[in-house]
Amino acid sequence: MKYADIKAMGNEELDAKILETKKDLMELRFQAANKQIKNHREIPNIKKDIARMKTAKRQRELENK
Repeated sequence: MKYADIKAMGNEELDAKILETKKDLMELRFQAANKQIKNHREIPNIKKDIARMKTAKRQRELENK
């Protein structure tokens, strides 16, 4: 997910997307533990997406102060 796409999201939409992405990460971790995952590079990519979304959320909080 690109940062420009994240910045275009609203606050509620961003919160929902963070929760959805965390659930996806949890499912991938279970698949990795059971050796069912095909592409192991998905896990770090999803972690980076979550970090980007949290960064955008924090920047909005700081701008509104």
